[in-house]
Amino acid sequence: MSGFPRKIIIDTDPGQDDAMAILLALGSPEEIDLLGITAVAGNVPIARTSENARKICEVAGRPDVKVFAGCDRPLAHTLVTAEHVHGKTGLDGIELPVPTMPLQAQHGVDFIIETLRSEPSGTVTLCPMGPLTNIATAFEKAPDIVARVQEVVLMGGAYFEVGNITPAAEFNIYVDPEAAEIVFKSGVKLTVMPLDVTHKVLVTAPRLQVFKDFGNHLGDVVAGWLDFFERFDIEKYGSEGGPLHDPTVIAWLIRPELFSGRLINVEIETKSDLTRGMTVADWWGVTDRPANAMFMNEADAEGFFALLTERVRRLA
Repeated sequence: MSGFPRKIIIDTDPGQDDAMAILLALGSPEEIDLLGITAVAGNVPIARTSENARKICEVAGRPDVKVFAGCDRPLAHTLVTAEHVHGKTGLDGIELPVPTMPLQAQHGVDFIIETLRSEPSGTVTLCPMGPLTNIATAFEKAPDIVARVQEVVLMGGAYFEVGNITPAAEFNIYVDPEAAEIVFKSGVKLTVMPLDVTHKVLVTAPRLQVFKDFGNHLGDVVAGWLDFFERFDIEKYGSEGGPLHDPTVIAWLIRPELFSGRLINVEIETKSDLTRGMTVADWWGVTDRPANAMFMNEADAEGFFALLTERVRRLA
């Protein structure tokens, strides 16, 4: 397969859906070479996200993966978290032991910078699944690395679906819109998986049952996570299942044909009290602002879940 495996860094704030994205990456060694995981404060504070990332790796049988703690707060504002969605640990749904694998001593931002400088230029993709604080901080601290990034593929934002934390804003962008603005204006090749895509990949009862039918510890863990995570969104949206946001990032890297969208201009609102954190997506091309992001809006849900279950099952 041309271009595989792709070298990636996952930047994350786990999060049950972040966990599923990590499992999908670890179950896909032919396509994904995971260089490391950087944690960021988001769904829960940094102590939790850096611990959760290690729990996920251990559940997957991959304690060799290097996990780094990154930024513990947004660039300009107080941290907003989402325990109301993910539970007090961020990974509620099943009790997991304290991880024994080490947290790396190096700061996550420095790992991103060092990796982009040491790997051949244009060969490392950054995969943020939380607030963009670590990525923006790395770009600001070491501007030379921006041109060395192959691509940034992120979960965040929305257009038609608009907001899930405020009426106008999606959570990841809302938590640190100043960081998002830096990334979206950096000139890096950018692919965005917004709520418009993630709300098309719902964990329906039959799809959840596939994980339950694994009949092993990993299947029990995944089912526990998704059972817990879904309850909030099903009640909120009245849908037949909760959207599975972050794995769309990894699925797009493996099977881009599962998704479609448009190359458009996307600006980040940082000033307005009403719309702070909004991704202002020029879907219809009504401005003369240059396109800066491939903004996805359609997904093949059956194909997505077939890929996800196949690859996660490999880890069981």
